[in-house]
Amino acid sequence: MAKQITVRDFMARYPDEDSCLEHLFRTRYGTTFECPSCGKVAKYHKVKKRRCYECEHCGHQEYPTAGTPFENTRTPLQDWFYVMYLFCSSRNGVSAKEVQRQIGVTYKTAWRMCRLIREYMGYVDGDAPLGGPGGGVVEADKAFIGGRDERGKDDKAVVLGMVERGGEVITRVVESRRGNHVTPHIAEHVKTGSRVATDEARAFLALRHNGYRHGTVNHSQQEYVRGDVHTNTIEAFWGSVKRAIQGTYISVSKKHLPTYLQEFEFRYNLRNHPHLMIEALMLAFPRPTR
Repeated sequence: MAKQITVRDFMARYPDEDSCLEHLFRTRYGTTFECPSCGKVAKYHKVKKRRCYECEHCGHQEYPTAGTPFENTRTPLQDWFYVMYLFCSSRNGVSAKEVQRQIGVTYKTAWRMCRLIREYMGYVDGDAPLGGPGGGVVEADKAFIGGRDERGKDDKAVVLGMVERGGEVITRVVESRRGNHVTPHIAEHVKTGSRVATDEARAFLALRHNGYRHGTVNHSQQEYVRGDVHTNTIEAFWGSVKRAIQGTYISVSKKHLPTYLQEFEFRYNLRNHPHLMIEALMLAFPRPTR
């Protein structure tokens, strides 16, 4: 397995602000392209002291940061790239306080950077459909995150996880643990005809009637495996998420929980190719719209 690049390698690749902007421009636009203003195929040259490039013929300017997480920010691109590297080299995430300490920005700026990078990780990862008649078993399970463990309280966020064994995971924050809030997400992301393994929760009872080959294990009776039916994979994923939240982030609000889950999805889905995490982020900047 190829090794992930080191901090020294990464900083050598992006040693200053101009090299970061150049990478962003070349990734999004290429070396030459048709100028949207004059219509000529042109090379673009960096404008001194500005984050933009201009057409060699008419002077039309393009801003590589537009439409990216770096739009409307004065924080150096090298800092942004380095924080993205931190996210990809960490197993349990990176807190805003850690970013604040490492690059010397305010906590507000560090928190915003982390949020936008998590959203970008979700964009890069996407949500390919899971399972299918010829695919692997898809495990589905709910988890409860945050809130307070007090009797009579029900303030935890309900999250649904779906993972194809040997494949990818998809998570969603759901309104409640009821079937009418859980089943639609499974129908959206798991192909009809898939083999689906869950626990005995009532929220999953309708799956068999919706075109899935549904098997269950009865956790209340201490049953955790029945043949190849189990939810060990998705439960292990939820365990790692909860440990990371408790150890790195301490607590996560319901409002921002989806972006944190996008981060954990991205990291899990590239778990077998960790060296590709930062490469995926550095090369997936959206092409500009005309």
